[in-house]
Amino acid sequence: MTLDEFNAFCRTLPQAHDTVQWGGAHVWKVSTKLFAYADPQPDGRVFVTFKPPPMSYEILADQPGLRPAPYLASRGLKWLQRTSAETMSDGDMMGYIRESHGSAVARLPKRVRKELGLIPSAKGSGA
Repeated sequence: MTLDEFNAFCRTLPQAHDTVQWGGAHVWKVSTKLFAYADPQPDGRVFVTFKPPPMSYEILADQPGLRPAPYLASRGLKWLQRTSAETMSDGDMMGYIRESHGSAVARLPKRVRKELGLIPSAKGSGA
């Protein structure tokens, strides 16, 4: 996956926004919650980091082309970094990024989710 493809995909997720920080990484968030980032490498590769579900992390962390995200893992966080498509296809990675986005949304306070339109309104509830 190229950096442009990564950014184009993340841009499709509800209320996602990006910034470039940490020495050139393209960091994607919902409100203040990180859900994925891409770190372009000098050789043209792109390392993509995301938060998988806990069981997926345990299964995938030692697979070829995947590793615990270096900085986050040193802080006890279970995020993966894909360094190649050897084990995980771009399509599968996009699915995990979509899940990471959903997890970030779920960690937002209900008030913020409502303000961002990430909680359906109660119109027509009849209550």
